[in-house]
Amino acid sequence: MQEKITTLLAEIENFRAENKEQVEAFRIQLLSKKGAVSLLFDDFRNVPAAEKKAIGQQLNVLKNAAQEKINALKEQFDNSTEQSHTDIDLTLPGEPYPLGSRHPISLVREQILNIFSRLGFSLAEGPEVEDDWHNFSALNFAENHPARDMQDTFFISDNYALRTHTSSIQVRVMESRKPPMRILAPGRVYRKEAISARAHCFFHQLEGFYINTDVSFADLKQTLYYFVQEFFGKDTKIRFRPSYFPFTEPSAEMDISCNICGGSGCGVCKHSGWVEILGCGMIDPAVLDNCKIDSNKFKGFAFGMGIERITMLKYQVKDLRLFSENDQRFLRQFEGEV
Repeated sequence: MQEKITTLLAEIENFRAENKEQVEAFRIQLLSKKGAVSLLFDDFRNVPAAEKKAIGQQLNVLKNAAQEKINALKEQFDNSTEQSHTDIDLTLPGEPYPLGSRHPISLVREQILNIFSRLGFSLAEGPEVEDDWHNFSALNFAENHPARDMQDTFFISDNYALRTHTSSIQVRVMESRKPPMRILAPGRVYRKEAISARAHCFFHQLEGFYINTDVSFADLKQTLYYFVQEFFGKDTKIRFRPSYFPFTEPSAEMDISCNICGGSGCGVCKHSGWVEILGCGMIDPAVLDNCKIDSNKFKGFAFGMGIERITMLKYQVKDLRLFSENDQRFLRQFEGEV
């Protein structure tokens, strides 16, 4: 045993470590329950009585030497780690987390809703997967109407499709409520169109309608005049052009003077100086009757606009695809917008 103690003392004195892991391995080798020092203490009972005192003192010296060596090495590596951390200049300012921003479509949608809410319009929503009745038939679409063609509509089955307009919400509201009603219905719609700077296969639309006993086209025009002047400014010019929609009669499209080119002509306004922003008209009596509303007693107007088109004009964006590409360089331009 004397020889083993002398050998272990020499190993302890000569031991060198390069990291904490080696120090821990050395500790286990010596001081664990099955370590070399622990085994010597287990053999101590076999030492003759005359030698116990001397051998016991040497074992204690061995154990203390091993523990002191391990503690010294651990302290050495702890100090070196702390020194590496202090190499960082703690007085430097931290790197700020980038702030997000609201999407321009969301910003414009909220602005439009706020304007119409001041006129008494309330909000309604509906499903994006619609049946034929709510998306087409109730709105006076004939069986052979082009909008029913597979080239324009994403059909899920013979009777269900992704809604092509938010007018389907108008039908659902008229079926479930009684006039008078003044409703705004925003939402995402889908159409089979080639994706370009001016068109996409999905976009956001906002439908508005008002039904009461005494509603005229003059009420519709005054409502839309108020919206345009509040949103685009008092100097914006407005014009109405006769048009056709299956669910309104008479129908019109409303143009505003192009605020991108100032009316001089550009790609957005097709060099005409005017931009069409919405379609509108008086609700066809057949649509009212389809929804169990007495068309002899009640009348109404409706309008629908593409929110992307309004957003393009407000922020002078010339490519519709930017709204859905998630390009951070584009989206960061709207930080701070409310």
